[in-house]
Amino acid sequence: MKNEDGEPGVPPTVALYSILGFWFFYAVLVTLRASVMGFEAQGTMAARRAVVTVIGIVVTWVLYLCLRRFDRQPLATRIIAAFTLAAPFALATAAANFYVFNIYDPASLFPDSDYQKYASEQGFALMQIVEDAISRYFFLAAWAGLYLALSYASEAHRVERRADRLERAAQQAELRSLRYQVNPHFLFNTLNSLSSLVMKDRRDEAEQMILSLSNFYRTSLTGDPLEDVSLEEEVHLQKLYLDIEAVRFPDRLSTSIRIPDRLLNACVPGLILQPLVENAIKYGVSRTSSPVTIAIEAREEEGMLHISVTDNGDKPPREADAGSGIGLANVRDRLTARFGEQGRLDYGPRPGGGFAVGLTLPIIRRS
Repeated sequence: MKNEDGEPGVPPTVALYSILGFWFFYAVLVTLRASVMGFEAQGTMAARRAVVTVIGIVVTWVLYLCLRRFDRQPLATRIIAAFTLAAPFALATAAANFYVFNIYDPASLFPDSDYQKYASEQGFALMQIVEDAISRYFFLAAWAGLYLALSYASEAHRVERRADRLERAAQQAELRSLRYQVNPHFLFNTLNSLSSLVMKDRRDEAEQMILSLSNFYRTSLTGDPLEDVSLEEEVHLQKLYLDIEAVRFPDRLSTSIRIPDRLLNACVPGLILQPLVENAIKYGVSRTSSPVTIAIEAREEEGMLHISVTDNGDKPPREADAGSGIGLANVRDRLTARFGEQGRLDYGPRPGGGFAVGLTLPIIRRS
């Protein structure tokens, strides 16, 4: 929370409302007291009380302006300043009250001659002002305490908002970093494959791979790393990638994609499937001479989206293959950064042979 000047502290509107509330309570309480005690000239007293209330509001506002200057000081300094400054301002309101009720036409309020005689005695004015100032000090000190509480709450809220902004910035930086890891890793593998085709003088296939690579990057690099994409777009990107790999393995690679129409507009992090499909090619296809099918499937269960990438290769990855790759770790970290505990990654060998990786994430639909 910031005030209208952009500085941390209690905004002027909040301070004004608190001042008006305090003095309205004062006016009502004193009016009820005068009514219960049966004072004469109630109408005249009410009018003068209204004048004193307006003066009190102005004086308290000036006190607020003074306390604002201490907003950046330590809490102990602000407490001392609040309860110290309340004293002269209480004395000022007491003096204004004495003038309105005892100096300006007192006869209309106190026609009793005995009171007039008593009021003319030496020291009466000082004694009345000091006694009234003491009671008003506690009134202003109470408002000053409220101001300190509001100021502390404002500062705590400002620190909390700043921490939230830093946390969001850190999360966004992490997401960008994880997202940008994918493209260089994929490009490195693809260029190796392209180099192999060129060395084997497979020019037509190399040209087809270059065209497919161009289509892939033209599509993938247009998206914001922090924005999700529809599952339909993500699967389309993987089709482009599989077209590239199909040039390398024309007789060994086949694909199967089964996505229900109702899930095509579900949102997923961009290129979240890329490392999984890469791993399926690396461990499921390139290690065997038999035909391998890579399947991408999706289903909805209990409000969660379940996506699987499987292959039926006969040489699935082992613990020794973990190495320093970024595939599964990248996907897991991106899911955690984006969805927290709701994002989950499961993987392991399939009972019938091959390898399976499953993603679980909340369903967020794109309208």
